[in-house]
Amino acid sequence: MLMSFRQSVNSFLDHLRIERGLAANSIAAYERDLRKLIEYFDAQSVDTSAVNSTDITAFESSLKAHELAPASINRIMSAVRTFYKYQNREHGIVDPTTEISHNKSARRLPKALTVSEVTSLIDAGLREGDVISLRDHAMLELLYSSGARVSEVIGINLSDFAKSNLNGDEITTLRIRGKGGKERIVPMGKFAVAAIDNYLVRTRPDLAAKSGRKESSMNGALFLNQKGTRISRQSAWQIVLTAAERAGITSKVSPHVFRHSYATHLLDGGADIRVVQELLGHASVTTTQIYTLITIDKIRESYSSAHPRAR
Repeated sequence: MLMSFRQSVNSFLDHLRIERGLAANSIAAYERDLRKLIEYFDAQSVDTSAVNSTDITAFESSLKAHELAPASINRIMSAVRTFYKYQNREHGIVDPTTEISHNKSARRLPKALTVSEVTSLIDAGLREGDVISLRDHAMLELLYSSGARVSEVIGINLSDFAKSNLNGDEITTLRIRGKGGKERIVPMGKFAVAAIDNYLVRTRPDLAAKSGRKESSMNGALFLNQKGTRISRQSAWQIVLTAAERAGITSKVSPHVFRHSYATHLLDGGADIRVVQELLGHASVTTTQIYTLITIDKIRESYSSAHPRAR
């Protein structure tokens, strides 16, 4: 029975990849979450051909017993609901999740660094006498200049950059391939352009030579590792963590904090929320609006501390 259930899960994952066209990272997340359900059913000897709401509720309780974060539990349960909706639609299997209530977790505001913290973090990417650090510095500049996700940054190719002239000023733009294969064009700041040019001239040629392959075989990846191939997501994470440690930033930092900071600083500077939505590649402006809550909190805090009749 359990093998049949695993096959059902694999069929669902194929559906996500082929019919819905979800990104590889999204499919991997579904697989990880549904693996927890498989492991639970296996451990509890649940008859997977007759799963009911009691089984699903017990599974959710087991997640809570393992002290997972509410957001993680909600994500896992969402994956389970989506799986059973598919099973019901495609195979007529009774959906055992319809009677399970949705738990709404408290909305967490994205973590954004201050401008000075971002500057310190980017500067920490440079290490004296280390030409590899020119790559790290360029990546950090690009993360903040573009607001791109780390998966998008490591997927950038040399051919994704373009230059144009606007009223006598040279503008560099970057084509980013986002979730679901959607593309967007974002302008690049001069600091990022300078850092990338420096890396391309002084570091990348030597890295590319280590691969022993022609450039075309790598599809012209922008950021290369020590073997001369496209840098991995894990390596990009490590670059950010190392820079944060060198910069003395003690709060939790990830590549995504650049994206949060990018959006927050644009809105703080008066950028239109619809423009920020396009730059971030959000399908809905509702997703972007969470960043306005950060700026509203700042306004409220300033008002409370400065206005004589605020309290």
